[in-house]
Amino acid sequence: MARLFKSSAAKRLELPGRVSLEPISGEAGSRITVRVVEIPPAKPGDTPRGPHLHDGFEECIYVLRGAGRTVSESGDIRIGPGDMVLIPANEKHMTNNIGSEPLILLCFFPAPDVSARTTEFPRF
Repeated sequence: MARLFKSSAAKRLELPGRVSLEPISGEAGSRITVRVVEIPPAKPGDTPRGPHLHDGFEECIYVLRGAGRTVSESGDIRIGPGDMVLIPANEKHMTNNIGSEPLILLCFFPAPDVSARTTEFPRF
């Protein structure tokens, strides 16, 4: 049965350096997770956040708005609206805002509970 999910009802996650809303996940009976992520522009004196990895599943990032850079163990990728990045399972990565506007991402995971299998690291 098709279901409608509203952003206004999304679960808000407290993650380092970003605002993440999770409208779809295993909590809603789904086998996938979808997140809307906003990364603010860096301010002077901000401590850069470290990378994270997803144990056993990949992440697909679609850029809705802004300019950014995805930094991973396999290299750096500059990203902008309409770009997609596929991060392999178990690869440390992070996405940074390199513009003056918020960077807005739509992230897809083939896992019902992303948080249970994600590890945050202090730095590369």
